[in-house]
Amino acid sequence: MVGKRRPLIHLKSPDEIDAMERCGRIVAALFAEIEPQVRPGVSTGSLDRFVDDFVRSHDGAVPAFKGLYGFPGSACISINEEVVHGIPSSRRLRAGDVVSIDVGVKQRGWCADSAYTFPVGEIGAEAASLMEVTYQALAAAVAATRPDHHVGDIGAAVVETVRPSGYAIIRDLVGHGIGRAIHEEPQVSNIGRAGFGVPLQAGMVLAIEPMLAVGTDEIRTLSDRWTVTSLDGSLSAHFEHTVAVTETGPRILTGGGIWDGAAMVAGRPDPEGTGATVPQP
Repeated sequence: MVGKRRPLIHLKSPDEIDAMERCGRIVAALFAEIEPQVRPGVSTGSLDRFVDDFVRSHDGAVPAFKGLYGFPGSACISINEEVVHGIPSSRRLRAGDVVSIDVGVKQRGWCADSAYTFPVGEIGAEAASLMEVTYQALAAAVAATRPDHHVGDIGAAVVETVRPSGYAIIRDLVGHGIGRAIHEEPQVSNIGRAGFGVPLQAGMVLAIEPMLAVGTDEIRTLSDRWTVTSLDGSLSAHFEHTVAVTETGPRILTGGGIWDGAAMVAGRPDPEGTGATVPQP
């Protein structure tokens, strides 16, 4: 009997990880610049144009999602029950919405990928709580990204963090390896068992992205063939970082801006007031 083949994983050198971090800094800076524009009355199409212009203003950088598998936008912009892959349009944000903006950048042959869920004006307690738990799930997942662990430890950390809240983890959508291509091996599930799955090694770079919903973990894809929503129409949230595995632990390549990398690795929000924008319930 032939054994199950392991996925082909490309380990990155320190110099290559540095190059990916330069892409990641563009995404982080973008989120800091776009945050004030995420307000009632703004269309997702105008946000997408901002993303495109901002990314291209950096030497040699292009939006990695534009045209990827035929996707029409430069960013995936998903509102409320839309989990991922929302297509930018003339739709306008309303007070109380939550909007997830997922951006990939490619520069000089290397990629980075990150997502952040923003509140639009004043949001309800449930939405704020969902955002906080999703953020903390990412923090725990990042902290588990160590060379003595396995991919299953990342998903296990998400499960352990989310379980007390009762929120649903979207199990049919996963994170992924990243490098020369925006999507590489291995897949990084948000449901996992500690000690199982592909062993983590220094030089691996992963896009880790927990996605939660208030109600069911089931999803559906709309007729546009891109937008994925929660099946029951309940609110969702999505946070994502590109993370390198190093001998000394995780290295967040998309930190800075509205993110605080040190706090994220520690698995906690920004307690020292270092500038991270952390949703509070």
